Amino acid sequence: MEKPILGSHVGMSKANKHGEYLIGSVNEALSYGANTLMIYTGPPQNSKRTQTDKLHIEEFNKILAQNNIEKRNIIVHAPYIINISNPVNQTTWDFGVDFLKQEIQRCEDLGVNILVLHPGARLKGEYIDALNALIKGLNAVASVQKNVIIALETMSGKGTEVGLTLKDFKYVLDNVNEPSKVAVCLDTCHMHDAGYDFNDWNSIKKEIENTITKEKVVCFHLNDSKNPLLAHKDRHENIGYGFIGFDNLLSVLWDDDYIKVPKILETPYVEDKPPYKEEIDNLINKKFTKKVK
Repeated sequence: MEKPILGSHVGMSKANKHGEYLIGSVNEALSYGANTLMIYTGPPQNSKRTQTDKLHIEEFNKILAQNNIEKRNIIVHAPYIINISNPVNQTTWDFGVDFLKQEIQRCEDLGVNILVLHPGARLKGEYIDALNALIKGLNAVASVQKNVIIALETMSGKGTEVGLTLKDFKYVLDNVNEPSKVAVCLDTCHMHDAGYDFNDWNSIKKEIENTITKEKVVCFHLNDSKNPLLAHKDRHENIGYGFIGFDNLLSVLWDDDYIKVPKILETPYVEDKPPYKEEIDNLINKKFTKKVK
């Protein structure tokens, strides 16, 4: 059987102990036994960014090639400060569009083709107006996208988030001007907290096919959940320690229909240490033997 494409979020900074910027990112991923990785191109909570020509892109590409990691499986996550679903504050929406354009260009510079984006929140606006604001925002940035696809992430429903159901994403895909430039990232914790029961993964798969289709699923965030089904909390748990469970996450990871789709761990550090090496070992070997906690 083909091996899954599995990695984790890794750091991307000058101070990374594994090396500067992108060199440190890929070396950190390799230390976990990963064959993909996800980065932020700068702090997710603010707009400070290092110029891309200082990030060691050439060395990054060389290390990827030496370790048979395909560039098409690398993920960038957009910062949380972008909210193009905001239908009530034009200034916030404008900032989100402008900054998203910059993030897209940074991905183009890096040669990374998948940019994961949180859809955003409606705040005091109506839900349908927020989805329409999201569509308008995606239309506004499409001209900047040459090779980059925006993968909208499924959300848990905390606060006034939008993008809780696969039907939401179908609505977006049906109404954007250039649907080929938009896709979906399935976050297992978020989906569980929004009401999708991974005890019945086959039913979730059927809903995917009846809404967005599996071709639009370009990455997964593989996380367990600290909270029960439909909690709308968004608190990630380490693999096998939460309410989704190890076996259910194995079913997603090793599903033949999605085996070539990159899957990223965003599970919590344990005693200030990353759990990813142990979690990747457990998931690849299909045995919950290396304890994280």
